[in-house]
Order: sequence, then structure tokens, then C-alpha cells
Amino acid sequence: MQEPEHILKILQETKDALSKNDVIKLKNLSNQTIHSASINQDTESITIAVIIYSLSKIIERTDYKEYSGWKKFFKSLIKYLDSSIYALKEKNIEKFNIELKKIRGEISKLPGSFKKHIKEVFEKASINKASRIYEHGISMEKTSKLLGISMWELAKYAGQTGISDVNLSVTMPIEKRIKIAMDIFK
Repeated sequence: MQEPEHILKILQETKDALSKNDVIKLKNLSNQTIHSASINQDTESITIAVIIYSLSKIIERTDYKEYSGWKKFFKSLIKYLDSSIYALKEKNIEKFNIELKKIRGEISKLPGSFKKHIKEVFEKASINKASRIYEHGISMEKTSKLLGISMWELAKYAGQTGISDVNLSVTMPIEKRIKIAMDIFK
């Protein structure tokens, strides 16, 4: 893990945003994390970005709170967030990774259709965050490996969003560049 202090701050802010049901803050935290993950390409940052984005999508829909397993699921999330924050403060990266896995593992304990919905949110979040990493210039192959999704899923999503259509080589017209250069050397 490249930036444990940054991740610690993100997790603390995530916990605060969850307590306030602040969807926008959660999405912003996820985007900050994905930017860092794109630079460092570490799986912990990517996992955190996916978890935070998933949580934003879950609390965005208030109907999830009506499911019978919601309270227990949410209580477990907060418990594992606290444990992961503590592990980072203690610089125990192994324990930190275990706590992140426990958060994702909570999905398997959910009842029936609620489990299906939450699992789908996490899968879509992984693809969404993969597209953001790809948008930062990481190859499609590397991005799909980092997030554990297929290149096909990433390519399909990137094609729908227009990310793959961005022409990074388009610059200022040559006439304008010549004019600027001439103005500089006058």
C-alpha cells in the first residue's frame, strides 16, 4: 500500500459520510481513492474505491433499508470499517486487508433477493471504477486484472460511456501553435 495516511483519512471520512447518509461525499471519496489507485496501482486503494462507491449506490436507494438484513449488514460494515481504521493506525496492513475482505464477505451472509441486489451493486461498481482507472491511462488489460473483471466487461462499459472515444492526441490547431511560438520569440 502506497499511501496509508491518505487511505486512513478516506476511511474515516467514509464512516462519517455513512452516518450522515451523504451519498455525494461517498462518491467524491471514491473518486479521490480511484485517482490515487490509478497512480499507485495498488489493490487496496482499488478495493476501497469499489466498496465506497458501492456503499454510495446502496444508501442512495432508501428502499434497501426496508430489507430484513439491512440493519445487521450496515452494523457489520461499520464494525469492519472501524477495524480497518484501527489496523491502519497500527500499521498492520495484513489485518487491514482481512477487514476489507470481511466487508465484501458480508454480502454472502445476506438473505435472498437482498443479497442479489447488493452483489449486483458491487459488480457494477467494480466495472465503473475499472473504467475510471482506464480513463486515467492504465491499460485495459492491467485495469481488468487489478479489479478482477474481464476485459470484455470493461471494454463494453468504456464503449458505452465514451471513454474509449477520447482522442488524447488532439491538441491545439497548428496555426494557433505557430502564432504562440512567434509571439514568444518576438
